[in-house]
Amino acid sequence: MKPRRIHPWPVRLTHWLNAIGMTCMFMSGWEIFNASPLFAFTFPKSLTLGGWLGGAIAWHFAVMWLLVINGLIYVLYGLFSRHFKRDLLPVSPIAVKRDLIAALRLRLVHEHGRYNAVQRLMYWLVLAMGVLIVLSGLAIWKPVQFQELAALMGGFDTARKVHFVAMAAIGAFVVVHLALVLLVPKTLLPMITGGRHSAEQGHE
Repeated sequence: MKPRRIHPWPVRLTHWLNAIGMTCMFMSGWEIFNASPLFAFTFPKSLTLGGWLGGAIAWHFAVMWLLVINGLIYVLYGLFSRHFKRDLLPVSPIAVKRDLIAALRLRLVHEHGRYNAVQRLMYWLVLAMGVLIVLSGLAIWKPVQFQELAALMGGFDTARKVHFVAMAAIGAFVVVHLALVLLVPKTLLPMITGGRHSAEQGHE
């Protein structure tokens, strides 16, 4: 049986577009935050994008469409190619607990091209945060047109906080994701080239 790609090209393409888009969204979002801080801090100017509130909003909305379309492509691919079922399921509390304990003890074995239970849970959680950040973003963007959604979020001010928390959760995922890449650098190349499973594995 011919070995298959670890990461098919649609997964790689959406991954890198997402990386570029999320960087722009974080930086433009921080500029927007600085214009009207929710909390008693602001982000360094050097880490923001847009230069001023209007410029940051323009960047934010432009890149938003890229991420929404990119996300829809990934979800549709994940469903129709069985990527979700094959690579991100099942996720059981027992397996998550087992792999989390092993990871904390630095004893978690990395199987090339396979996600452990903690990774699977993290991917599902970040997808959920992606949905939440879009919904809260709509409530902030058009609080009158989407007044039911804004009310569901607890009002405009609360929707801003929900948006910030979802952003922070996605940011935490990115930090952990990058840390894992640094700890296991051999996982980076397959995300660029696609890589291949060994013939002995015979699965993706």
